Amino acid sequence: MVKKISNVYLCNNCDFRALKWEGKCSGCGEWNSLVQVEESSKQRKLDEQGSRPERVSEVNTQEYSRKVTGIAEFDRVLGGGIVIGSLTLLGGEPGIGKSTLLTEVLAALSKKYPKEDILYVSGEESIHQVADRVKRLGLIHANFYIYNETNWQSILGQIKKIRPSVIVLDSIQTTVSGEVQSAAGSVSQVREVTYELMNHVKGSSMTCFVIGHITKEGSIAGPKILEHMVDTVIYFEGDQLSNNRILRSIKNRFGNTNEVGIFEMNEKGLNQVLNPSQYFIDASNVDAYGRSISCVMEGTRPLFIEVQALVVDGQGRKTTQGIDTNRVSMLVAVIEKYLGIPMNISDIYLNIIGGIKVKGQDTDLSIISSLLSSFKNKKIDTETILIGEVGLNGEVRSVSNIDKRIKEMERLKYKKLITSKNISQRITGKSKLEIIGISKIQEIEEHLNL
Repeated sequence: MVKKISNVYLCNNCDFRALKWEGKCSGCGEWNSLVQVEESSKQRKLDEQGSRPERVSEVNTQEYSRKVTGIAEFDRVLGGGIVIGSLTLLGGEPGIGKSTLLTEVLAALSKKYPKEDILYVSGEESIHQVADRVKRLGLIHANFYIYNETNWQSILGQIKKIRPSVIVLDSIQTTVSGEVQSAAGSVSQVREVTYELMNHVKGSSMTCFVIGHITKEGSIAGPKILEHMVDTVIYFEGDQLSNNRILRSIKNRFGNTNEVGIFEMNEKGLNQVLNPSQYFIDASNVDAYGRSISCVMEGTRPLFIEVQALVVDGQGRKTTQGIDTNRVSMLVAVIEKYLGIPMNISDIYLNIIGGIKVKGQDTDLSIISSLLSSFKNKKIDTETILIGEVGLNGEVRSVSNIDKRIKEMERLKYKKLITSKNISQRITGKSKLEIIGISKIQEIEEHLNL
């Protein structure tokens, strides 16, 4: 029986489907995002199938069954272990260690559940390359299968034959379905393979991990529907020149988002960092200028980070790593306006140590302090923590989850916290720390002796 194929236009941004090309997507308003794809009648039937509405009172709550891998940092990011019957997408830069991470996860599962088969499907590496990595890591188990294939129908045939409990597909962009006449990695191929994979995973209670390439902008390559269809999206991040690796949850239908796991890469693979609170602090650099310590929340975990700044004579160039350059430019402007320091004409280099990427404003006070320390050649006490957002008027604002951060500071025996006045008024008398509250950045120089 010949499968009927028709052409439609699919939006790469929101998966809106149009019968003819339009310059602007009617679904999300994005320009030039519609791509012509071939769509089978089976796909249309899957898309159009519906179910009847049900009353909330009639729907039973569901408790998800999980498997603990034994890799605590990995289990933490997924919400306590992998959910049986789930589909998880792992993204990351080439060479960052995605395949190594999932190889170790499968090996841990095959050891913990010896009666269940595990399958690693590689479309990019030969079985010999994968086997060499597995053997080098010392992860050989009898129920660990390796398969080199890119054709989805062949992969599905082996899945039905072996019936693994967990599978890794490396990668989704190299897997092609013979039922769709387009190149590997195209919108229609990724969509078809993901549909087929999702339906099989959900129908057989098999757990699946899919590896996805990322673009130079840092997002997972391919249509946005890929991230919408899967249950969980996790990113593996880090600087390839450094050994630090961070596993971050971006989407999780079964747990918290923005949870992180910390790993360290070495010649034997990945080691999890079980107590990472001070992992990103350089204890040997206590007498350096331009250095301060802050505490950020990564999911439910407080992490201490080191902010390093270098201010030198120059032409106003700003180079940053781990934080948005525009944010630093704004804080430099605030320093000039309210402290009267002509810092904008200097070259400024700012770095968050350890490959951590700071996305919030919790570190504003620490960044300003590091800049002032470098500019004035005066060091900041390493037992002092700086936490606070700074506004355009030079005001210091409160941050969330301060109680968890203070508890961790007390555990690690820090002595002083400089933060917003609102927080200090609420916490004073309830903590062993010396808590100094400030309302304007003009006060920071006095309290840090800058």
